[in-house]
Amino acid sequence: MKKPDDIKIKKILTEAKTIAVVGLSAKPHRASYRVAEYMQKEGYRIIPVNPSLKQEVLGERAYPDLASVPEKIDIVNIFRKSEDVPAVVEDALPVNPRCIWMQLGIVNEGAAARATENGIAVIMDLCLMVEHKRILGASTCGEGNL
Repeated sequence: MKKPDDIKIKKILTEAKTIAVVGLSAKPHRASYRVAEYMQKEGYRIIPVNPSLKQEVLGERAYPDLASVPEKIDIVNIFRKSEDVPAVVEDALPVNPRCIWMQLGIVNEGAAARATENGIAVIMDLCLMVEHKRILGASTCGEGNL
């Protein structure tokens, strides 16, 4: 699967309001936390999805899986190993997000094809925060804050 062009990425980022972060850690030093915190500061609603989280993260209630989230999800942002992605995509299909976004270093062609076949946009091997900064620019926090 080829990388999407900037026009497609910009459309996804400007139309999205909610981002479910699968694999979000409650530890501030972890990449998943830093990316989610940045996106939250940029105005997105972050929904933590991680069965091991028992508390809130970034002031938001955590859910054990995508099916438990009671609201519309625009982007499913995946912070899991590439081999774990097919299960996440299967969980995401009934939720019908606009986009499945696999973070930098995460690639699963089969899972991407499955999502695409179901009308869901897919972005792989790109950092959501980096792409947001590159295409839309940071509006509320500076580079040094992350």
